[in-house]
Amino acid sequence: METDGAKPHQRVCEAPGCRLQGEYRAPWARDRLNDYRWFCLEHVREYNKKWDYFAGLGADQIEAHIRADTTWRRPVWPLGARRSGNGQPHINDPFGLADDAGLGEKPAPINDGLEQLTPAERSALGVLELSWPLTQAEVKSRYKELVKIHHPDANG
Repeated sequence: METDGAKPHQRVCEAPGCRLQGEYRAPWARDRLNDYRWFCLEHVREYNKKWDYFAGLGADQIEAHIRADTTWRRPVWPLGARRSGNGQPHINDPFGLADDAGLGEKPAPINDGLEQLTPAERSALGVLELSWPLTQAEVKSRYKELVKIHHPDANG
C-alpha cells in the first residue's frame, strides 16, 4: 500500500481520504482519554475544533466534574477535621519533646454522659450538688434533703 507523505513504519492520518502522515494525536473519547486517534496537522485542527469533552453531560454533571478537578480528583476533608481521638492535633513525637514543652497530647476526656444533658440540667446538677449519672430516686431524695434544710417554715 503506497501512501503519500507517510513512510511504511509511520502512522497515516485517520481522516477519510487523507493519506498524509498522522503525527498528531487526539483523544478517542471522554471515557477513553488514553486511547488516541492520529491525524495530520490540518485534520487534527478540525477534530479539535469539534471536540467537546462535556458533550452529552448535564449541567449538574459538568459542575460535579469541575469541582472534582479542583482537588485533582483526590479525597479531601474539612480543614482541622483530622485530629487525634482526644481533640488535639496529632503530633508524632517519639522523643517526648512536646511533652517537655507542655505541648504533648492531653489525656482523652472521660465520657461521663454529660454531653447528653441540656445546660439547664447541668446547672440543676450543680444546684443539687449531685454528679452524673444518677437515678430519679436520687434526685428526689436530694431535693427532699435540701427542702428540709432551706424551706422558710423550717428556718422560721
